[in-house]
Amino acid sequence: MTQTVELTLRPLTTEAFAPYGHVLEASPDRHHYAINAGTTTRYHALARTEVGDGRAVLSIFRGQPFALPLALRVIERHPLGSQAFVPLSGRPWIAVVGAPGPTPAPETLVAFLCRGDQGLQYAPGTWHHPLIALEAESDFLVVDREGEGENCDEVPLTARVVVRAPQPGDAGNA
Repeated sequence: MTQTVELTLRPLTTEAFAPYGHVLEASPDRHHYAINAGTTTRYHALARTEVGDGRAVLSIFRGQPFALPLALRVIERHPLGSQAFVPLSGRPWIAVVGAPGPTPAPETLVAFLCRGDQGLQYAPGTWHHPLIALEAESDFLVVDREGEGENCDEVPLTARVVVRAPQPGDAGNA
């Protein structure tokens, strides 16, 4: 019988996501200052793109929506550079992550519910599930590495992993 691992969504916070990369959001606690004669606020250097010997490229990913509960099949990582996702459609979305290094055990994966105004940057080598949009087709600005070398390792999950919405009484989830 195949093991089933249930991942309950938890809110995306800077502290909770730190082992996997950076949260990209314009929040009052982030370094910011006025520019353009005071008409614009710049939230500066929320993350730094790591590309090794490659180059940074900007792309738009258009994700098809998924419904919960969602059974996951694979995880992937980009060992040669970071990868950032910034939602453009203002809709919530999900990030499922595992620690950099060897392929993580399914029960160590973490599922974050990201608000439509929160982006994130995976550190190089961080395991993650491919893009999971919610509600409707959604666009994301993606900053990642282009260049020589294999920069995408994809592996099937060794257990049945299901992401579900938080239930009343789930500790630490909202």
